[in-house]
Amino acid sequence: MIPNRQEDSRTHGKGRLGALLEVLAVSTKLGLTSFGGPIAHLGYFHDEYVRRRKWMDERSYADLVALCQLLPGPASSQVGIGIGVSRAGLLGGLAAWLGFTLPSVVALVLFAYFVRGYDIGSAGWIHGLQLVAVAIVAQAVTGMKRQLAPDRGRATVAVLAAAGVLLWQSVYTQALVIVAAGLVGWRIYRQEGAREEAPGLRVPVGRIGAVVCLALFAILLAGLPLLRSFGDAARWLAMFDGFYRSGALVFGGGHVVLPLLERVVVPAGWVSLADFSAGYGAAQAVPGPLFTFAAYLGTMAGGIAGAAIAIVGIFLPAFLLVVGALPFWNALRGSPSIRGALAGINAAVVGILLAALYDPLWTTAVARPADAALALLLFLLLAYWKLPPWAVVLAGAAGGMLLGLLPV
Repeated sequence: MIPNRQEDSRTHGKGRLGALLEVLAVSTKLGLTSFGGPIAHLGYFHDEYVRRRKWMDERSYADLVALCQLLPGPASSQVGIGIGVSRAGLLGGLAAWLGFTLPSVVALVLFAYFVRGYDIGSAGWIHGLQLVAVAIVAQAVTGMKRQLAPDRGRATVAVLAAAGVLLWQSVYTQALVIVAAGLVGWRIYRQEGAREEAPGLRVPVGRIGAVVCLALFAILLAGLPLLRSFGDAARWLAMFDGFYRSGALVFGGGHVVLPLLERVVVPAGWVSLADFSAGYGAAQAVPGPLFTFAAYLGTMAGGIAGAAIAIVGIFLPAFLLVVGALPFWNALRGSPSIRGALAGINAAVVGILLAALYDPLWTTAVARPADAALALLLFLLLAYWKLPPWAVVLAGAAGGMLLGLLPV
């Protein structure tokens, strides 16, 4: 499919390079200022791309958001990539991703180097960041439950998903739970999934190019595990495979990637559990997508090269899936079966996040009543006082230092 003539003339009037630089500049601005998580990011995108710049109309933006919610990966980043693709082609999608992610990547790489030279075991403020992570994930669970598991049936799916993840801890568990929930949703909720027809999205990507992207996504997902046991670069392949799999198999994005990443880096000995929780807490204080937490983990595991491998690995599936799915979305978006499966998958996402709240976050950070009290206070500041995440991070760090002064 091709973009409409009006949009195409505006883009070519600026020239290809001008359009790319414009996308990069606007997305970098968003990467520096978009605090608050995926839902907030979508609000920032709407204000900047739709309301102010009119790069996309309201209905097309809503369709793009719906597609990215259906795909695995970081939804807000995928929406940004889709807007970049529609504005300036494939390189526009790359520029939109780069601008949105680079600020938080730089911040988290610097934080990782600071932590690597620090005695993290005796740092009260690090413990405070671990408790911040508990509070933020608890807030995410409560918010997502209201939206994605509002009735008895979907709440049941969520609880069973949490139980499955906790009882059978494997790198494949989350994917299997999501597939099972999708089948349940397809069977039960497909009659609720139909929606009115709407004008299709216009994207400058042909179906042949889309098929190539989807094929590459599948080849990497299946082939990387087979390559891990070969050659001297086996560790780098293992890292790339682990982060790629995390980006390819997580639905719901953001906080839901936490258990997958933990199972990639902690058992392998690349990052300690304490470092993992501290970095996750710090990731709440920076703008941009939460998936850039991978930059911190990659730096802890292998320096700048590790950060590059982690970031490319975790975001590559998102890029391939968005580009591969856009030309086909118009034919699929009205399917009741697709909508029904999505209802079940979204409920399972709530359960997976609930399981992550307990293990590894609660079991790692909360060891005494004072820890639980601080975590509850931080949750109060987030959920009811509506403090921005960076302010809660500062409060958590200060609270952790005060806890360190208390007798054990």
